[in-house]
Amino acid sequence: MAIDNYQGKKFCGDNRFNVDDNLTVEEALQIIINDEIFSITMRTPGNDEDLVRGLLYSEDIYKSGKKLNISFPKNEEKGITEANIIIDKTLLSDGYSNSRNLLSVSSCGICGKKELENLDGSQQLKNGNTLSIKDLFKMFEVMNKGQPTFHQSGGSHAAAAFSKNIELLSIREDIGRHNAVDKVIGHLVNNKQLNKATCLTVSGRVSYEIVSKAFAAKIPILAAVSAPSTLAVDFAKELGITLLGFCRENKATCYSHPERLVSPSA
Repeated sequence: MAIDNYQGKKFCGDNRFNVDDNLTVEEALQIIINDEIFSITMRTPGNDEDLVRGLLYSEDIYKSGKKLNISFPKNEEKGITEANIIIDKTLLSDGYSNSRNLLSVSSCGICGKKELENLDGSQQLKNGNTLSIKDLFKMFEVMNKGQPTFHQSGGSHAAAAFSKNIELLSIREDIGRHNAVDKVIGHLVNNKQLNKATCLTVSGRVSYEIVSKAFAAKIPILAAVSAPSTLAVDFAKELGITLLGFCRENKATCYSHPERLVSPSA
């Protein structure tokens, strides 16, 4: 479990007392491709191979089905873990030329990038699968139960992918929302189940980048516990993704492409 115990002082009205809290671990992972530094991402240790595979896939850097040649040595001098990857240069996609080269923090995957991706709206997802609102609520129940790090620390996010039959395909946790999504996508790619994914659920809010990752993975329905950003909604409308926010307490708000949703009243 990627948590650590820290002592703090809690204030309650006029009272104060010491407490021991479990906090989610956040550490740096330096990604090195063919002996050249590509990026540094802050993440929760665990499932690092899934994280790297999903990040390379969703960032259009490496989409081959071949297994990655990857190792995770500890750089004692820098005090960080490295992800050393060897990839045939002919298999590197266009995203590799738009290297981050800067720190990518766990709370915002856009940090360190030079510009927004130019996603082609003409390739709008046409997936016709529908989803019952009741089934959506069941998915969130499943995701909520599968977050041991969050339940112990209260400081991590989660993402989960489901099939059209409400089968849980993958669930991953991380201190960063986009890291959790990358871990799920990477797990699906490694297990050749990406084409089964119909719905992606995430804790927290939804940024444009999470929408772009869902689009890259061709997952047509994206649902979040909290609010989406305006840019996330704009992207979802343009890219053909059904985007829902505020999915809690048996409620949900759909902001784009509601035609995939089925409710009892309908």
